[in-house]
Amino acid sequence: MHVSSSSQAASPQPTLWVQQVTVPDYLAGNGLVYQTSDVKYVIAANNLWASPLDQQLQQTLITNLSKALPGRLVSGSPLGEQHDTLNVTVTGFQGRYDGQAIISGEWTLEHQGRLTKHAFNLMLPQNEDGYDALVRTLSTGWQQAAQQIASSVVAAN
Repeated sequence: MHVSSSSQAASPQPTLWVQQVTVPDYLAGNGLVYQTSDVKYVIAANNLWASPLDQQLQQTLITNLSKALPGRLVSGSPLGEQHDTLNVTVTGFQGRYDGQAIISGEWTLEHQGRLTKHAFNLMLPQNEDGYDALVRTLSTGWQQAAQQIASSVVAAN
């Protein structure tokens, strides 16, 4: 019996460790944040996140990057010795008095000892009033931020 073998050794699947997503204290609570003026923020008492915002953003980012980076294993924990490491700092994730949803911050990607750092600043119009519409708009913006990160991950490799 003859078994054919490939001349190429199977290379390990490239992995991306989403080490952490950090948010400032005013966003870290359970309440949705709404900016009422240039300097004033209101934290909703009745419209709450299901779990801490940083955890939700990290899990959603892992899901979105997994979809955007087929062939790459994206995880919230380090897998193996060789992996890229992504850290995201979110500085804005709120609705604003002028009807815009704001998503801003920066991310750092470590790939083979090289660091790449990018800022993101998204403003999306909120098409309807209310907290449900704001959550949907913020979710759309976070998906867009994930797409930007995914494009840079591809470019870095």
